[in-house]
Amino acid sequence: MSARDLIEGEAILDDEEDDESFDEETGEVRQRSNGVNGHFDDSSEEDDEEDDEEAARREAEGFIVEEDEDEDEARARAERRRERKKRKHEERERDDEALDEEDLDLIGEKPMADRPQESRFKRLKRGHKEDSRRSAGGIEDIFNSDEEEEADVGRRMDGRAVQDEFEGFIEEDTFSDEEGQQEQEDEEVARPTRKSMATYGIADASGLDEAALEDLREAFGDGSDYYFALSKEDEEEEQDQEEEKHLDLKDVFEPSQLAEKMLTDEDHEIRVTDEPERFQLARKPYKDVHLTAEQFKEETQWISNMLLPKRQLRPELNDHFREAVGKSLEFMVTDDFEVPFIFQNRKDYLIHADKRPVGRDEHGQTEYEIEAAKLLNQTDLWEIFDLDLKYRALVDKRNTLQKTYDNLTSLSYIKVDPVFESMLPAAATMEEVQDVQDYLYFQYSSEIKEMKTGISGQVNGNGVHRRKAVAKTIYERVRGSNIYNLVQSYGITADAFAENALNKGVRNYTEDPAEMPEDLADKLVDGEFPTGSQALKVARLMYAEELAMSPKMRKVIREAYYSFGAIDCFRTEKGLRKIDEQHQYYEFKYLRDQELSQIARQPELYLRMLKAEEEGLVEVKPRLQNVEQFKRHLHKQIESDNFSGIADAWNKERKIVLDDAFVKLNRIMGRLVKENLKVECENQVARECREEFTRKLDQAPYQPHGMGRGTVPRVLALTNGNGIVGKDPVSWVYMNEEGRVVENGTFVELVPGDRDRGVQDGRDVTAFVEIVNRRGPDVIGISGFSPETRKLHQHLQALVKEKDLRGATYTDDDDREVSDLLDVVVVNDEIARLYQTSDRAKTEHPAFAPLTHYCVALAKYMQDPLVEYAGLGRDLTSIIFSPGQQLIPQERILKQLETVLVDYVNMCGVDVNEAVADLSTSRLLPYVAGLGPRKAAYLLKVVNLNNSFVNTREELLGVNNAHAAMGPKVWNNCASFLKIPYEATEAEAEFLDSTRIHPEDYDIARKMAADALELDEEDIKAEVDENGPGAIVRKLVKDDAQDRVNDLILEQYAEQLLDISHQRKRATLENIRAELNDPYEELRQSFMHILPTENIFTMLTGETRQSLDRGMIVPMSIKRITDDHIDGKLDCGIDAFVGESELTDDFNVSVKSLYSVHQTVRVKILSLDRKHFLATVSLRDEELKRPYRRLNDRMHNEWDDKQEASDKKVLEEKTDAGGRAARVIKHPLFRPFTAKQAEEHLGSQNRGDVVIRPSSRGFDHLAVTWKVADGVFQHIDVLELDKENEFALGKTLKIGGRYTYSDLDELIVLHVSAMAKKVDEMTGHEKYRNDSKDRTEEWLTTYTKANPKRSNYAFCLSREHPGYFHLCFKAGENAKCISWPVKIIPPGFELQKNPYPSMKDLTNGFKMLYQNMQMGIRR
Repeated sequence: MSARDLIEGEAILDDEEDDESFDEETGEVRQRSNGVNGHFDDSSEEDDEEDDEEAARREAEGFIVEEDEDEDEARARAERRRERKKRKHEERERDDEALDEEDLDLIGEKPMADRPQESRFKRLKRGHKEDSRRSAGGIEDIFNSDEEEEADVGRRMDGRAVQDEFEGFIEEDTFSDEEGQQEQEDEEVARPTRKSMATYGIADASGLDEAALEDLREAFGDGSDYYFALSKEDEEEEQDQEEEKHLDLKDVFEPSQLAEKMLTDEDHEIRVTDEPERFQLARKPYKDVHLTAEQFKEETQWISNMLLPKRQLRPELNDHFREAVGKSLEFMVTDDFEVPFIFQNRKDYLIHADKRPVGRDEHGQTEYEIEAAKLLNQTDLWEIFDLDLKYRALVDKRNTLQKTYDNLTSLSYIKVDPVFESMLPAAATMEEVQDVQDYLYFQYSSEIKEMKTGISGQVNGNGVHRRKAVAKTIYERVRGSNIYNLVQSYGITADAFAENALNKGVRNYTEDPAEMPEDLADKLVDGEFPTGSQALKVARLMYAEELAMSPKMRKVIREAYYSFGAIDCFRTEKGLRKIDEQHQYYEFKYLRDQELSQIARQPELYLRMLKAEEEGLVEVKPRLQNVEQFKRHLHKQIESDNFSGIADAWNKERKIVLDDAFVKLNRIMGRLVKENLKVECENQVARECREEFTRKLDQAPYQPHGMGRGTVPRVLALTNGNGIVGKDPVSWVYMNEEGRVVENGTFVELVPGDRDRGVQDGRDVTAFVEIVNRRGPDVIGISGFSPETRKLHQHLQALVKEKDLRGATYTDDDDREVSDLLDVVVVNDEIARLYQTSDRAKTEHPAFAPLTHYCVALAKYMQDPLVEYAGLGRDLTSIIFSPGQQLIPQERILKQLETVLVDYVNMCGVDVNEAVADLSTSRLLPYVAGLGPRKAAYLLKVVNLNNSFVNTREELLGVNNAHAAMGPKVWNNCASFLKIPYEATEAEAEFLDSTRIHPEDYDIARKMAADALELDEEDIKAEVDENGPGAIVRKLVKDDAQDRVNDLILEQYAEQLLDISHQRKRATLENIRAELNDPYEELRQSFMHILPTENIFTMLTGETRQSLDRGMIVPMSIKRITDDHIDGKLDCGIDAFVGESELTDDFNVSVKSLYSVHQTVRVKILSLDRKHFLATVSLRDEELKRPYRRLNDRMHNEWDDKQEASDKKVLEEKTDAGGRAARVIKHPLFRPFTAKQAEEHLGSQNRGDVVIRPSSRGFDHLAVTWKVADGVFQHIDVLELDKENEFALGKTLKIGGRYTYSDLDELIVLHVSAMAKKVDEMTGHEKYRNDSKDRTEEWLTTYTKANPKRSNYAFCLSREHPGYFHLCFKAGENAKCISWPVKIIPPGFELQKNPYPSMKDLTNGFKMLYQNMQMGIRR
């Protein structure tokens, strides 16, 4: 076997995969399932090879005795197989991968080309297997395998050389003549001969001449008669070896990689199973749960009860609503129909129509009016689908609990329990089922333990029944002792008491014993509990636990909580210091007495409260309102009605026990209510996200003037990014109606002139006008990152008007050819911001700059928002749809958003042939009903096999000799949503395939078309026989007679269909009529080309009403100073104006002496014009001293004013006790914090966020604390120079004697922000590991063990030294792990006192440093 054979046997492994499979996370080697240490051989290979060598030696020496023919044949076959495996094993060892250049540089070695070539062959000596192993070859050995094979063939053709195919490959040892002769004989005996070798070398081996050999062959033959058997045998062996060598994907790739690419066995099963993909994934946990007919009815009622309160229907519609829920469940569960299919093709079951008489016509016939009420919408259907899953989970848990109970009763561990048997079937929520489970496991804990262990008793040698010793709880011990009689003496069971509290049924009366509690306890003592006081204490504990474990008692407390529950929020000691009036959590720092219904209406507030609780800043405590009154009510239900000293004593005991049980029940129910309220608030936020996303998706492409709805526009998109209009470049792209970027570029001076002032147009205006006239766009779209975009919008509007730039001409209602001025639209850029730096953008347009990518996304968004939102995939959650979105699991948000995509993709349909050819359209396929990412990919694969084109919907099922892309069930779901454009020129084209009409209704549509054309049966038959089933509809379209369908009376059709097929089709008939008139009519709302002012303001500034509002104190950069006003800009980019009266409190001082241009000052916002991006602000100290306080509209009993005042006093006292005057710097980031407080403040913020604080080193120092990473903060000492006084800020700021800045803003931008960017660059590098130094070194050690001749390095964060990283490296398996510190500096990185501006320079510099170090060691 040649080297090529070995390489081909590697299946699809490349060089690196062949040598090793390495886990990047753990550094461990992944074992192949087919072999050991990377070799595809059998675990007993070494033993077999040693046996082969020993057998060959003994055979040569004549020690092998002859055996029967079958045994010899089997041995020969096994020997050939072992020989092939042995060669394969040796070839694999030669094919070790060599070090690459980068690693050679790292360890200071020369590249392979510079090193002397080492012989690839070593001597073959007799002895142990290890001696015969060859040295590992480089990668070039693999590529030389073909040459070696050719050389071998050449040698075989050279007569003698062919006797041994290894001649010249293995260097022979030198032996004596006798030994050499013996070896040659051994080789002749062991070597099988083939026909191709028969005429070569035999004469030399036997000593006969050619004539003698010819006589020998004539007499005995040359052995070729048996070659057919040997060939067949070899083929079988090769087939066996191929099976052994077969590799699955799981043998090559990590499970996580296969799961990511959806290539696991489970993915394959989903792909081929004829069931909607979303159903398979959602129902996976409950695939073994099968509902009975009774349970299905119960589910319908259960879901209806959940949904009815939200729908607020008229009472007479409630029964119809329940019927609609039941039918929807039937469609989903029995028929496996997805929500879009039900909503589109079973709409009649979601509507209730009343037929009411309204009078009589002229012929005396009764006239009716149809009044339709919509019972269920798509959102309701999705909720039914989710509730079905929850119900299955409920049934699953109930079934499991019922099985446990049945086992207990059937095995005679317990008798019938009426509490369990009444409560479990009635349990309608998971909480109630959990209550029943807790009751069962408490009441029969010992029996359940015994049943689980499977030990009901064992018999010893004396025939005595003995049990295995099991540790008992205190309650089991009480239940088995005399003390339980004392528990029963309380006179009423927990279940009976709970029924009294629920006020259901006849009252259960409490019976009093004849003795006092203490006396009875003394009588019932036993060895387990020897004293009366101990017995009474244990009895109280037991009865309180029975009350707490009673399902009905828990129901009492739960109902009370949901009716009279409230939430209080208490600050912690940490929250006292950290939550000041500017903090986002201050609005609930002292919040009290919030009813649950009130909290449920503010889901985002409650979720933020829980977030603050996680951070240790507050405690959220649920409680019962009027709890004492509620407890008095319970006391009355447990007390006896008797009047005596004994009755009073027992009633007192009952109250004590009830109060103990109430504490536990209050804790359990409080925790449960708190968690349930969280889930409800999360669901509410998710629903808000769905509603907002629905609003965003419900817009068609921008509609050009005079064009039909759904027409794709030609778009010219522009942006100035963050630049200043007129100074910085404006990027632009032109995109045609096919979605292709035809032209792009940049403008700089795109500013219209002013004729009145003699100002000429900007130099790029002419080019802009030329492009518009040449390309003829239908609309101009713009957007950007700053308020400067508003100026660009104004400039473009002026240019369009001045230069008379118009769109395409069209015919108006009066048949005149007209055209309109081009619209200049500010486009929502939330998709463009994500797209501009995405991998998708780099793949689609690799040569474009980020701002050009941004323009591409703007243009695509205007052409079809749906396609662009669908293309985001999981990045959808990066868009903010609701304020509380970040407070709930992103998977829940994504699930809700995907349901909206499914709704709208199916409403708009997908052209399946376009999806095959266009990647953007193909991204819509996973959202088609019945499909998903796996089935969509399989569909595209099959269509490509079927000549890359689908002619009819039926072809997807595999008709007309096509491969089947899906099964019937999936096809039924998706057929009407996969459209195939109608081609009138195609004789067999099916018009209905281009509509929303489902194939199951094609016959109805054809009947309606025939009736509209007034064809009789004979005409229909003749037309169909000649042109096929679709001929009638084609004729309707060809004759342009679709409007005739509008004359049909659909009510009669619907009644006939109901009588014949018992199917409701009234709404379906309306849909058929609409589709025959206008296939796949655009149903979305018009494009939102006028965004609300609030949206534009937030988009261009990043500010909301919560982050920027009147009364807030913010920084302002001064741009212009006059005697009567100051112009400036806020950080968000909006213009700020300081009027004369708001410049200063001291009017005797010149404004220009107080302030200077480019100075950053603190101002208070007096008014904010969001439409014109203008703020009026004040610089007066009197205004600045009054801090901003958010409007608190809480009622007096909802806010703890006393606690607030007390806390302020405490903080003031702590400040006064500080011992030194508090320093105040006029800067928005200044805080009077200690280092610890600064770290707490920055804990939940982002990397690079800063706090400026006083320094403990004195008044000529400041401290700057910034967040490096989670839990890592760097404290920078800033030296102030040129100070006017002790409390003033120095005019020169120095850090470490190396960096000098003129003010704090410059320091933050050029020092802290620069270092934060370098940290981002480091953590984003491929060699960075988010591990500790020890874990990183452990990873390197594992890696080099798996790759002994390779070196590697990695970076990790130094948590002990903020601002530093560790550079850990290991040059080979036996080398020591070394670590060098890397310092983050504003210009870049510092390693061994050498600065490097980027990570690329740092890694290259590191290799050079190490190489120089190695060279120094060698010298």
